[in-house]
Amino acid sequence: MEPWEMHAWHADWLEACNSHDLERIRGFLDPGVRRAHLPGGAAAWVGDLAELFHGFPDWQWKRIQLVAEDDRIAAHLRGGGTHVGEFRGIAATRRRVNVAEFSMLRIRGGRIVEATGTEPLELLSQLR
Repeated sequence: MEPWEMHAWHADWLEACNSHDLERIRGFLDPGVRRAHLPGGAAAWVGDLAELFHGFPDWQWKRIQLVAEDDRIAAHLRGGGTHVGEFRGIAATRRRVNVAEFSMLRIRGGRIVEATGTEPLELLSQLR
């Protein structure tokens, strides 16, 4: 894809994520997607997002910056929401969190095949 196509692809990906549409999100993921330091596969990724959306039903991301080159996307995002459900064993705190996130995605055939990014340490520290 051309860089402008990658930017448009990422906007569609982000809209699917911000609408919390897990089936639409699954359509952006290769079934065998590899994630650094996390379980691989689309089912694991969707499961992690389902857990996030349960804990933060108003969670939204905003794109700060995006760089696209060849088959890769580097994105700087801000994510945030209100902790009203259990998340990673932490009972609802009603705290509003706002975190910086960075991700590197490799895209093939319009699907994410590899991903790496920031760990949720900043998010978890805001809940404790």
